[in-house]
Amino acid sequence: MTKKVLVVGAGGQLGQELQRTSGPDIECLPMARAQLDIADLAVVTQCLAAVAPQLVINAAAYTAVDKAESEVDAAQRGNVAGPLALAQACAQQGVRLIHISTDFVFDGSASQPYKPDAATAPLGEYGRSKRAGELAVQSVLPQALILRTGWVYSRYGSNFVKTMLRLMSERDDLAVVADQVGTPTWAHGLAEAVWASAARPQLSGIYHWSDAGVCSWYDFAVAICEEALALGLLARTVNIRPIAAIEYPTPACRPAYSVLDKSDSWRDFALAGVHWRQQLRAMLEDYKALQNG
Repeated sequence: MTKKVLVVGAGGQLGQELQRTSGPDIECLPMARAQLDIADLAVVTQCLAAVAPQLVINAAAYTAVDKAESEVDAAQRGNVAGPLALAQACAQQGVRLIHISTDFVFDGSASQPYKPDAATAPLGEYGRSKRAGELAVQSVLPQALILRTGWVYSRYGSNFVKTMLRLMSERDDLAVVADQVGTPTWAHGLAEAVWASAARPQLSGIYHWSDAGVCSWYDFAVAICEEALALGLLARTVNIRPIAAIEYPTPACRPAYSVLDKSDSWRDFALAGVHWRQQLRAMLEDYKALQNG
């Protein structure tokens, strides 16, 4: 039997990958930001009644980390009011909800990967709004599944990998932060994890997903350069210098350590983690194919 799934935030990196990776048993119903104001409960309720999905995946969010420091209301609307309205509508109509969250709910003071039940302590408005969104969802729909991730990139939209490719084609020298550590996440693999969780309706609560392994932004940039050279996406090598985060000040403070413990997800989703370097190579091959038409 085909399952009808409403994908909210369909125009984003994850939203587009969810559409690419949905299986033959899924009727994927994408809704982009312009099509659905998720913070308007009446609109969301009407949408769910008209579409009648068995599952809603909320891949929509306000993700401008630095702008959130000055656009607090916009961050709250996208990351708290929106998820709350979706959860309320899902609760009213008996629909399952998978909500995507972030590693920025943690302060980065840990020295080992964060488990889903680790204490949260967001450093900035973005993280605070995402944590408030988690709590809002759980308050009205405790059976929802919340999936935290981080360092997401894909061939779509704006992200670190595509920014590095552009800068490496324009400059001979780059400085990249080396004292912030996490795990890159290819949105394609994240989408596969979302679908794996969707296939297990008994699952609820908070889970973590990113690719396997650990690196700094500097390590990530070096790998992007090496893999892009090997694929012919760059014509020459670039000098990449490691710098401290204090040398690259931003409006929002970012966690120094945001590695997520995925062991529960690997077990419960029946998915093996793939190393981030392998996923980066796959994404760049995907990106090259797109560039070549």
